[in-house]
Amino acid sequence: MRITGFKCVVVIFLLLMSVCQTLIAQSNADTVVHALSGVEIKADRIFVKEEAGMKETVIDSLIMKEKVNVSLSDLLSENTPVFIKNHGRGALATASFRGTAASHTQVTWNGLNINSPMTGMVDFSLIPVYIADNINIKHGTASIADNSGGLGGSININNSIDWTDTFNLKYLQAVGSYKTLDEFLKIGWGNKKVQIRSRLYHNYSKNDYTFVNHGIVNINPETGAFENPIDTNDNAAYTRYGMLQEIYYRPTENNVVSVKYWGQFADRSIPRATSYEGPDNSNLNDQTDVDHKVIIDWNNYGDNYKLTIRSGYVYKNLIYTLMNNVSGVGLVPAVFSVSNTNSFANNADFTYNFKHNWSVECSLNANYYDVCSYDSIKFTGYDVSRSELSGFISLRKSFWNRLNLNLMLRQELIDGVFVPLIPFLGFDFKILKQHDLLFKGNIARNYHAPTLNDLYWQPGGNPDLLPENGFSFELGVEYQFVKDDFKLKSELTAYRSDINNWIIWIPSFRGYWEPMNIKRVLSQGIEATIDLNWKIGKVGIRVLGNYAYTSAKNYGDVLTWGDESYGKQLVYIPLHSGNAMLQLAYRGFHITYQNNSYSERFTTSSNDVTRRDWLYPYFMNDLFVGKDFNFKKIDMSIEFKIYNLFNETYHSILYRPMPKQNYLLQVVFGI
Repeated sequence: MRITGFKCVVVIFLLLMSVCQTLIAQSNADTVVHALSGVEIKADRIFVKEEAGMKETVIDSLIMKEKVNVSLSDLLSENTPVFIKNHGRGALATASFRGTAASHTQVTWNGLNINSPMTGMVDFSLIPVYIADNINIKHGTASIADNSGGLGGSININNSIDWTDTFNLKYLQAVGSYKTLDEFLKIGWGNKKVQIRSRLYHNYSKNDYTFVNHGIVNINPETGAFENPIDTNDNAAYTRYGMLQEIYYRPTENNVVSVKYWGQFADRSIPRATSYEGPDNSNLNDQTDVDHKVIIDWNNYGDNYKLTIRSGYVYKNLIYTLMNNVSGVGLVPAVFSVSNTNSFANNADFTYNFKHNWSVECSLNANYYDVCSYDSIKFTGYDVSRSELSGFISLRKSFWNRLNLNLMLRQELIDGVFVPLIPFLGFDFKILKQHDLLFKGNIARNYHAPTLNDLYWQPGGNPDLLPENGFSFELGVEYQFVKDDFKLKSELTAYRSDINNWIIWIPSFRGYWEPMNIKRVLSQGIEATIDLNWKIGKVGIRVLGNYAYTSAKNYGDVLTWGDESYGKQLVYIPLHSGNAMLQLAYRGFHITYQNNSYSERFTTSSNDVTRRDWLYPYFMNDLFVGKDFNFKKIDMSIEFKIYNLFNETYHSILYRPMPKQNYLLQVVFGI
């Protein structure tokens, strides 16, 4: 089963969603709270003027608890419509919204932008789910509320505090295949005035799984048959450890001051491509990442307003080496690249609620970036800085409790040059007054400046690159029904983004990669989500499904790209993608089935399937089984996880193998 089977799954998913909505809409919707195996079933507010026209996804706390030991890349790929481009287990993982590039996804941590000013990207494999309390995703131009440049969307990682907590302790220990070890410790203490929380974590894996190497073909000397050898994922070990420290102080009921620090060290060997046939002691890649992030903020709350003042600092040191063995000398570096990034961010935000259902939000951002990157072997690099000023205003109005309007405007100044005004106009219309059934949409413009690597990387940077800009619009339907022990929430969205001067890196005749502008890229598609919670007796049922149809096509200059690439899907973007989760809970026992599927992905701009350089569809399946225990004041849970349940052979990136069936045993203690 390949593409045809995938389309059948999509049709069934959409039919199920529409039938459920039709049947349930015939009943009266109550806003009720009930317990579901220790979990509350409750109605969320989906008709909010501050979110009018915006498609947002909030990852459920139960899902985050289930995936606490994984990286954010795994959480997003398995539980949201976001496509994750994964270079291998423990390796680089970037996010793609709606067919856009990794640099088109803006990421914040407690309001502090953490995108690299060098690449514009975030490596989600380096972000453990464990450090987040809640994760909010804004799709498409809804990201304008956070920053500009999110042509695909934004991902917001936040920490929150419970002022009623006096003491809490949690420890997680997990062991798994390939000598994998995960350890997490969280401890907190506080009262109504002060709260202090500390989190420590450590992850390690030798990561030496075996695989069938489809990048190499040998000829059997006896039979003459073509055979793919069995290889080992050598030089792929990774280790990561870090800490998150939070301090909250509330001098009065209306004022909260907080300081948060997140530090992390990561070291990982980068395995050679499966097509490599050289000696084992050559072409050895390694990367270390040292990250420090600190943020200080003050929140002042009034009856009708909220004021936030925030300052943050991000430091990143990245060292990449490529070693080769020279006879009689030993390992000699062919590449020794060191990059240091300093980012300073300041933000002031003020929100005021007027009478008659009016509200206004104003914010001002001042950011400064300094980057120094140098290769001591090739004697290449750059040392540059960038300053950014951004002003934002949003006006929101509710009419007759049936219509919400949201107008947002953002104006930016980059290195003293004004960029075009970035507007957003969104609406929510409540179709049925007594039901949570909304018709919503928006139209907006967005703008993305070239990254510092795009402009200055040596060799290959292109200082003549034009900024990316374009218009987007979307329409959708959102529905929620809650009654007794049943909750259904679903959303269907269609979008279209027309982007000019799209930036892409391609091989040049000079022998290295260079960025260039594509005249036009048209990205359009459909996103569908269904989330079902149900309790039958003492059995809790949870069903979560996401599907995305993503058409992202190159309409660049034919003279540059050739006729065979014009109108073709961008590389690595699947036309169909989706995931589904089914969870059953009974008396502390739970079993979770997870499916994650992609259609074929092309690695050439011509989408030529006659070549071997394309990625066939795959259907990934995981199974988790666990039990929760309660011993007076101590809680404990044990969970056994099977990844790649059906032993599927698959790739996310060409010549980067992924592991077959593997296992993890996890134990959690809490007070």
